[in-house]
Amino acid sequence: MSGKSVVRIGCGAGFWGDTPEGARQLVAYGDIDYLILDYLAEVTMSILAKMKARDPAAGYATDFVTQVIAAHGRALAERRIKVVVNAGGVNPLACRQAVEHELARQGVALKVAAVQGDDVLPQTAGWRQQGVREMYSGAELPQTLVSANAYLGAFPIAAALDDGADIVITGRCVDSALALGPLIHEFGWTRSQADLLSAGSLAGHVLECGPQCTGGFATDWQATQAGWADIGFPVAICHADGSFVVTKPPGTGGAVTCESVAEQITYETGDPRCYRLPDVCCDWSQVRVSAAGADQVLVSGARGGPAPRSYKVSATYADGYRCLATVLVRGRDAVDKAHAVARAILGRSTAVLARQGMAPFSETSVEVLGAEDGYGPHARTAHTREVVLKVAARHDVAAALEVFAREIFPTSTSTVQGVAGVFGGRPKVQPVVRLFSFLVPQETVQVSLVVGDEVRPLGPPLRGDAAAACKPDDTPAGVMNSGAPHEAGVDATESQADMRAVPLAALAHARSGDKGDISNIAVLARRPEFVELIRRQLTARHVRDYMAHLVEGDVQRHDWPGLDGFNYLLHRALGGGGVASLRYDPQGKAHAEILLDCPVRIPAQWIEQGWVPKEEVLG
Repeated sequence: MSGKSVVRIGCGAGFWGDTPEGARQLVAYGDIDYLILDYLAEVTMSILAKMKARDPAAGYATDFVTQVIAAHGRALAERRIKVVVNAGGVNPLACRQAVEHELARQGVALKVAAVQGDDVLPQTAGWRQQGVREMYSGAELPQTLVSANAYLGAFPIAAALDDGADIVITGRCVDSALALGPLIHEFGWTRSQADLLSAGSLAGHVLECGPQCTGGFATDWQATQAGWADIGFPVAICHADGSFVVTKPPGTGGAVTCESVAEQITYETGDPRCYRLPDVCCDWSQVRVSAAGADQVLVSGARGGPAPRSYKVSATYADGYRCLATVLVRGRDAVDKAHAVARAILGRSTAVLARQGMAPFSETSVEVLGAEDGYGPHARTAHTREVVLKVAARHDVAAALEVFAREIFPTSTSTVQGVAGVFGGRPKVQPVVRLFSFLVPQETVQVSLVVGDEVRPLGPPLRGDAAAACKPDDTPAGVMNSGAPHEAGVDATESQADMRAVPLAALAHARSGDKGDISNIAVLARRPEFVELIRRQLTARHVRDYMAHLVEGDVQRHDWPGLDGFNYLLHRALGGGGVASLRYDPQGKAHAEILLDCPVRIPAQWIEQGWVPKEEVLG
C-alpha cells in the first residue's frame, strides 16, 4: 500500500496490432502513474501457441518490446511510470527476457516480473477424463487442443508490484485485472472488499479497449470524427473509495462523454447483476455516469460479492479450413449479378470436388456488400450499381479449398460483364480455430511469480459462496426471458392514432460485441422517459424476430437500470464467432447499428416537445 489517494492509469493498446500512438501519447503527456496495454484475445492465444510450437523463444506480443519498451523505456524510468501488460501471451518468461535485454541495451534499470501459470494445456487430459463440458453448449472437450489458458485475476499482479516490480508481464488474465492489480497494490484493497474490487474491475473494463470510451466506436460518431487522427487514449483517475473519472490527455481528439463511457461499460458483458471475474462477482446494474468537467466522466455505484471458486479456461482447437474471397461487381443489376457469380463459383467447385472423390463443402457463405445483405429483410438498397461479393467456404481438407480458390479468378471471363477485380490475389486457405470455454477449480491452477531467478508460488485463496453475490436471471442460457410477447413488439396501448413510427436510434444509443458465438447488444435510452416504452416494445422476442436473418438461437434480455438500458444476448448469432465464422462481421460489431434501425412507435407529443426530431419520423 503506497498511501496514495489518487492513482492515474492509462491504457495504450486495446489489442495486438493497435497503433503505437497510444503508448507514445500517454507516456509523453498523459500524466499517468501506470501504463497498461491489453494485447490478448482468444484467437490471439491460438496464433501465439502456434508461433511457440515453431520457436520456443516465441509466443508473446512482440509489439510490446519493439514499440513500447524500445521507444519509451528511458522515459518510463524517468517519469516513474509503471507498466502492466498481458503481452506474455503463451510465453511470459520469453517476453520478460526480451524486455530485460532491451532495457539493458538502453542502460535502463527497471525491475521486470512475470506472472505464469495460466497455460493449463498439460492439464486438459485429466480434465477430459473427468468429463469437463463446454460451459455454453455442453459439448465434450475435443481430443486435440491448440491452446488452453485460464483467465487469472489481479492479485498476482498486485503481488509483483508489492515486490517492487516496475514492469509486470502476464499471460492470459481477465483484461480488467491489468488495472485492478495496481489499485489493489496502491490502495491496499483486500479480497474481502468486494465492492472495491468490483469498482476497480469496472475501471479496467472501461479502459481495456483503448479509445472506444473516448469517442471511438461510438453511436453518435459525428461529434467525435474530427479528432480521430489523434484520438485520445483513455485515462482513469481512480480513488480509494472505488469511484473513478474517465478522461484523456489534454489536446487530443475524440470526446469523453457519458454516452461513450456508458457504451463501453456495457461492452461484451451479459447480466449486469452478475459479471463473474476471478477476484469478484460484479454487480454493475446500478452503476451511474455523470459529467465531471470537459472530457471528464465520473463513474460510481459498482457493487460486488464473493469471487467464484472457478477459473474460466478458454481453449482453442483446429476444426478444418476456410477460404474467403471478395470480388468487385459493377453495372446494372449488380446485386443479381453478384449472386449469380457466387452460384457459379460454388457450383463449379462442388462439381470438381465430386469428380475428385472429395466431400462437398461443409459450409458456404455468400454476402453482397453494398446490397445491405447484413440487414436481411430490412435492406433498403436493392438496385445499387456497385457491390462487393464475398463468397466463402469451409472444408475439413485444405486441398478442397484450393479448388475453390482457383475458381475465383475465372469468373472474370466465364460469368458476367462487370466483374472488375479480385482483391488481394488468389484467396488463401486458412485453418479454422474454434473456441471451447469451460470452468475448473481455482486450486487446480498453479500460479507463480517470477522475479529475477526466484519463482514464487502464489496459492489460491479460500473462497466464500459466490452464489450469495450473484443474482443471475433464473432463465437458463439461451432461453428468451422477455415475458409475454407483444405482437410486432408493440404494446396494445401504443397502437393508437397519436403514435408515430421512428427508428430505435431516435430513442437510444447502443453498443455491440461478442462472447464466442453470442452477440451482445446493449441498448441505452437517450432520456429516462424513453425506458418504459423501449421495455414494452423491444422485447427479447421482438429482437429475435427482427434479427432472425442472423440469429439461430434464442435471445435474452437483462435490465440495466443504472444506465437506463437493456442488455440483449443473441445466442448463435455470429456463425460460430471469430475465425470460425465465414461472415464478414464475425464479432457482431455492427449488430447494434442494425438493431438501431428497428422501428418503434412513440407518442406524437414527444415530437412536439422536441424530445425526438421530426426528421426521424418514418413514412
